[in-house]
Amino acid sequence: MRRRAGGTGRAWRTPVAVALVSGLAVAACSAPDQDVAQVGETSRSAVVFAAASLTEVLTELGAEFERGHPGTSIDFNFAASSALAQQIAAGAPADVFASASPEPMDQVVDLDLVAEPPVIFAANRLQIVVPSGNPGGVIGLADFADPDKVIALCAPAVPCGGAAREVLELAGIDAKPDTYERDVRATLTKVRLGEVDAALVYRTDVLVAGDEVRGVDFPESERVVNDYPLAALAEASDADLASAFVDYLRSPAAEDVLRTAGFDVP
Repeated sequence: MRRRAGGTGRAWRTPVAVALVSGLAVAACSAPDQDVAQVGETSRSAVVFAAASLTEVLTELGAEFERGHPGTSIDFNFAASSALAQQIAAGAPADVFASASPEPMDQVVDLDLVAEPPVIFAANRLQIVVPSGNPGGVIGLADFADPDKVIALCAPAVPCGGAAREVLELAGIDAKPDTYERDVRATLTKVRLGEVDAALVYRTDVLVAGDEVRGVDFPESERVVNDYPLAALAEASDADLASAFVDYLRSPAAEDVLRTAGFDVP
Protein backbone atom coordinates (compact mmCIF):
# COMPACT_ATOMS: atom_id res chain seq x y z
CA MET A 1 0.00 0.00 0.00
CA ARG A 2 1.61 3.22 -1.14
CA ARG A 3 0.78 6.54 0.46
CA ARG A 4 0.96 9.05 -2.36
CA ALA A 5 0.08 12.72 -2.63
CA GLY A 6 -1.00 14.40 -5.84
CA GLY A 7 1.21 16.16 -8.36
CA THR A 8 3.90 13.56 -8.99
CA GLY A 9 5.21 14.90 -12.31
CA ARG A 10 8.95 14.51 -12.70
CA ALA A 11 9.78 17.75 -14.52
CA TRP A 12 9.00 20.68 -12.27
CA ARG A 13 11.39 23.56 -12.76
CA THR A 14 9.80 26.96 -12.45
CA PRO A 15 11.03 30.09 -14.27
CA VAL A 16 11.70 31.82 -10.95
CA ALA A 17 13.93 28.95 -9.84
CA VAL A 18 15.89 29.12 -13.09
CA ALA A 19 16.25 32.86 -12.68
CA LEU A 20 17.51 32.41 -9.12
CA VAL A 21 20.13 29.86 -10.15
CA SER A 22 21.27 32.04 -13.06
CA GLY A 23 21.46 35.11 -10.89
CA LEU A 24 23.51 33.35 -8.22
CA ALA A 25 25.84 31.99 -10.88
CA VAL A 26 26.47 35.53 -12.15
CA ALA A 27 27.16 36.67 -8.60
CA ALA A 28 29.63 33.83 -8.10
CA CYS A 29 31.48 34.73 -11.31
CA SER A 30 31.86 38.34 -10.18
CA ALA A 31 33.08 37.37 -6.70
CA PRO A 32 36.77 38.29 -7.29
CA ASP A 33 35.77 41.94 -7.67
CA GLN A 34 33.95 41.99 -4.34
CA ASP A 35 35.15 42.23 -0.77
CA VAL A 36 35.76 38.73 0.67
CA ALA A 37 33.61 39.41 3.74
CA GLN A 38 30.71 40.47 1.52
CA VAL A 39 31.00 37.36 -0.63
CA GLY A 40 30.96 35.09 2.41
CA GLU A 41 28.05 36.88 4.06
CA THR A 42 24.70 35.07 3.92
CA SER A 43 22.10 37.26 2.28
CA ARG A 44 19.26 34.80 1.54
CA SER A 45 17.89 31.96 3.61
CA ALA A 46 15.19 29.29 3.58
CA VAL A 47 13.78 27.24 6.44
CA VAL A 48 12.95 23.63 5.60
CA PHE A 49 10.58 21.64 7.81
CA ALA A 50 11.49 17.98 7.24
CA ALA A 51 10.72 14.52 8.60
CA ALA A 52 13.16 13.21 11.21
CA SER A 53 14.15 10.32 8.93
CA LEU A 54 15.60 12.87 6.50
CA THR A 55 17.99 14.43 9.01
CA GLU A 56 21.34 13.24 7.67
CA VAL A 57 20.55 13.20 3.97
CA LEU A 58 18.94 16.65 3.87
CA THR A 59 21.69 18.14 6.03
CA GLU A 60 24.17 16.87 3.43
CA LEU A 61 22.09 18.11 0.51
CA GLY A 62 21.51 21.48 2.15
CA ALA A 63 25.26 21.95 2.53
CA GLU A 64 25.79 21.00 -1.12
CA PHE A 65 23.14 23.49 -2.22
CA GLU A 66 24.79 26.24 -0.18
CA ARG A 67 28.17 25.49 -1.74
CA GLY A 68 26.66 25.74 -5.20
CA HIS A 69 24.75 28.93 -4.36
CA PRO A 70 27.05 31.35 -2.48
CA GLY A 71 25.18 33.78 -0.28
CA THR A 72 22.37 31.37 0.64
CA SER A 73 21.60 29.49 3.85
CA ILE A 74 19.34 26.44 4.18
CA ASP A 75 18.17 25.86 7.76
CA PHE A 76 16.25 22.82 8.97
CA ASN A 77 13.62 21.89 11.52
CA PHE A 78 13.53 18.08 11.81
CA ALA A 79 10.69 16.37 13.67
CA ALA A 80 7.77 13.99 13.16
CA SER A 81 5.91 14.99 9.99
CA SER A 82 2.58 15.20 11.81
CA ALA A 83 4.05 17.64 14.33
CA LEU A 84 5.59 19.73 11.55
CA ALA A 85 2.26 19.92 9.71
CA GLN A 86 0.62 21.21 12.89
CA GLN A 87 3.34 23.83 13.30
CA ILE A 88 2.92 25.02 9.71
CA ALA A 89 -0.85 25.17 10.14
CA ALA A 90 -0.34 27.27 13.27
CA GLY A 91 1.72 29.81 11.32
CA ALA A 92 5.29 28.74 12.07
CA PRO A 93 7.70 30.40 9.61
CA ALA A 94 8.68 27.80 7.03
CA ASP A 95 9.58 27.89 3.35
CA VAL A 96 9.62 24.19 2.34
CA PHE A 97 7.94 21.09 3.78
CA ALA A 98 9.26 17.55 3.25
CA SER A 99 6.98 14.94 4.82
CA ALA A 100 7.53 11.22 5.45
CA SER A 101 4.04 10.38 4.14
CA PRO A 102 1.27 12.12 2.21
CA GLU A 103 -1.15 12.48 5.12
CA PRO A 104 0.68 15.32 6.94
CA MET A 105 1.25 17.06 3.61
CA ASP A 106 -2.46 16.72 2.82
CA GLN A 107 -3.25 18.71 5.97
CA VAL A 108 -1.08 21.56 4.70
CA VAL A 109 -2.52 21.33 1.18
CA ASP A 110 -6.10 21.41 2.49
CA LEU A 111 -5.31 24.73 4.20
CA ASP A 112 -3.97 26.19 0.91
CA LEU A 113 -0.53 26.59 2.45
CA VAL A 114 1.51 25.25 -0.49
CA ALA A 115 2.77 27.33 -3.40
CA GLU A 116 2.65 24.43 -5.89
CA PRO A 117 1.20 20.90 -5.83
CA PRO A 118 3.46 18.56 -3.81
CA VAL A 119 5.77 16.18 -5.65
CA ILE A 120 7.11 12.82 -4.49
CA PHE A 121 10.90 12.97 -4.25
CA ALA A 122 11.71 9.83 -2.23
CA ALA A 123 10.20 6.69 -0.72
CA ASN A 124 11.03 4.51 2.26
CA ARG A 125 10.00 1.27 3.93
CA LEU A 126 10.27 -0.29 7.35
CA GLN A 127 12.81 -2.72 8.73
CA ILE A 128 13.06 -4.49 12.07
CA VAL A 129 15.99 -3.09 14.03
CA VAL A 130 17.69 -4.85 16.93
CA PRO A 131 20.76 -3.99 19.03
CA SER A 132 24.12 -5.22 17.80
CA GLY A 133 24.39 -8.90 18.65
CA ASN A 134 20.59 -9.26 18.79
CA PRO A 135 20.47 -10.16 22.52
CA GLY A 136 16.71 -10.66 22.38
CA GLY A 137 16.97 -13.27 19.64
CA VAL A 138 14.45 -11.46 17.41
CA ILE A 139 14.00 -13.11 14.01
CA GLY A 140 10.75 -11.65 12.65
CA LEU A 141 7.52 -9.77 13.21
CA ALA A 142 6.07 -12.61 15.28
CA ASP A 143 8.46 -11.60 18.07
CA PHE A 144 6.57 -8.30 18.39
CA ALA A 145 3.70 -10.24 20.00
CA ASP A 146 5.97 -11.96 22.52
CA PRO A 147 5.31 -10.48 25.99
CA ASP A 148 8.84 -11.47 27.03
CA LYS A 149 10.37 -9.20 24.39
CA VAL A 150 10.79 -5.45 25.02
CA ILE A 151 9.43 -3.66 21.94
CA ALA A 152 9.38 -0.04 20.76
CA LEU A 153 7.18 1.46 18.06
CA CYS A 154 6.68 4.97 16.74
CA ALA A 155 3.57 6.71 18.03
CA PRO A 156 0.54 5.79 15.89
CA ALA A 157 -0.02 9.42 14.83
CA VAL A 158 3.36 9.78 13.09
CA PRO A 159 4.15 8.25 9.66
CA CYS A 160 6.47 5.49 10.91
CA GLY A 161 3.83 4.52 13.47
CA GLY A 162 1.12 4.37 10.83
CA ALA A 163 3.31 2.21 8.61
CA ALA A 164 4.14 -0.07 11.55
CA ARG A 165 0.46 -0.55 12.29
CA GLU A 166 -0.20 -1.51 8.65
CA VAL A 167 2.59 -4.09 8.37
CA LEU A 168 1.63 -5.68 11.67
CA GLU A 169 -1.98 -5.93 10.54
CA LEU A 170 -0.88 -7.45 7.21
CA ALA A 171 1.16 -10.03 9.11
CA GLY A 172 -1.69 -10.75 11.52
CA ILE A 173 0.48 -9.79 14.49
CA ASP A 174 -1.05 -8.42 17.70
CA ALA A 175 1.97 -6.42 18.81
CA LYS A 176 2.72 -5.79 22.48
CA PRO A 177 4.86 -2.63 22.44
CA ASP A 178 6.35 -1.48 25.71
CA THR A 179 6.82 2.09 24.52
CA TYR A 180 5.59 4.43 21.80
CA GLU A 181 8.10 7.09 20.76
CA ARG A 182 7.50 10.59 19.35
CA ASP A 183 9.30 9.96 16.02
CA VAL A 184 11.44 7.43 14.21
CA ARG A 185 14.74 8.73 15.60
CA ALA A 186 13.53 8.50 19.19
CA THR A 187 12.46 4.94 18.44
CA LEU A 188 15.85 4.12 16.96
CA THR A 189 17.58 5.59 20.01
CA LYS A 190 15.84 3.05 22.26
CA VAL A 191 17.49 0.29 20.23
CA ARG A 192 20.89 1.99 20.02
CA LEU A 193 20.95 2.29 23.80
CA GLY A 194 19.94 -1.35 24.25
CA GLU A 195 16.76 -0.37 26.11
CA VAL A 196 14.53 -2.55 23.90
CA ASP A 197 14.94 -5.86 22.08
CA ALA A 198 13.51 -4.61 18.80
CA ALA A 199 11.68 -1.81 17.03
CA LEU A 200 10.29 -0.92 13.62
CA VAL A 201 12.03 1.98 11.90
CA TYR A 202 12.81 2.94 8.32
CA ARG A 203 15.59 1.02 6.62
CA THR A 204 17.41 4.34 6.10
CA ASP A 205 17.57 4.78 9.88
CA VAL A 206 19.15 1.36 10.26
CA LEU A 207 21.87 2.46 7.83
CA VAL A 208 22.42 5.66 9.80
CA ALA A 209 22.99 3.70 13.03
CA GLY A 210 25.70 1.56 11.42
CA ASP A 211 27.34 -1.12 13.56
CA GLU A 212 25.37 -0.13 16.66
CA VAL A 213 22.34 -2.04 15.37
CA ARG A 214 21.32 -4.78 12.99
CA GLY A 215 18.46 -4.76 10.49
CA VAL A 216 16.11 -7.70 10.00
CA ASP A 217 14.06 -7.84 6.79
CA PHE A 218 10.49 -9.09 6.64
CA PRO A 219 8.27 -9.63 3.56
CA GLU A 220 5.39 -7.33 4.55
CA SER A 221 7.68 -4.30 4.30
CA GLU A 222 7.48 -4.48 0.51
CA ARG A 223 3.71 -3.90 0.67
CA VAL A 224 3.78 -0.75 2.81
CA VAL A 225 5.89 1.95 1.20
CA ASN A 226 5.91 5.52 2.49
CA ASP A 227 6.10 8.12 -0.27
CA TYR A 228 7.78 11.39 0.75
CA PRO A 229 6.03 14.48 -0.67
CA LEU A 230 7.81 17.82 -0.99
CA ALA A 231 6.47 21.34 -1.53
CA ALA A 232 7.45 24.98 -1.36
CA LEU A 233 5.08 26.82 0.96
CA ALA A 234 2.81 29.69 0.03
CA GLU A 235 4.07 31.94 2.82
CA ALA A 236 7.76 31.38 2.06
CA SER A 237 9.88 34.41 2.94
CA ASP A 238 11.88 33.90 -0.27
CA ALA A 239 9.68 32.13 -2.80
CA ASP A 240 12.41 31.92 -5.45
CA LEU A 241 14.88 30.29 -3.09
CA ALA A 242 12.26 27.85 -1.75
CA SER A 243 11.35 26.81 -5.29
CA ALA A 244 15.01 26.45 -6.28
CA PHE A 245 15.71 24.15 -3.31
CA VAL A 246 12.68 21.99 -4.14
CA ASP A 247 13.99 21.68 -7.70
CA TYR A 248 17.44 20.79 -6.43
CA LEU A 249 16.08 17.95 -4.27
CA ARG A 250 14.65 16.43 -7.45
CA SER A 251 17.84 16.82 -9.48
CA PRO A 252 19.95 13.81 -10.57
CA ALA A 253 22.72 14.82 -8.15
CA ALA A 254 20.32 14.87 -5.19
CA GLU A 255 18.72 11.60 -6.29
CA ASP A 256 22.12 9.90 -6.18
CA VAL A 257 22.62 11.07 -2.58
CA LEU A 258 19.13 9.86 -1.63
CA ARG A 259 19.76 6.42 -3.14
CA THR A 260 23.07 6.11 -1.30
CA ALA A 261 21.24 6.89 1.94
CA GLY A 262 18.84 3.99 1.26
CA PHE A 263 15.82 5.85 -0.09
CA ASP A 264 13.92 4.82 -3.20
CA VAL A 265 13.71 7.57 -5.81
CA PRO A 266 10.62 7.68 -8.06
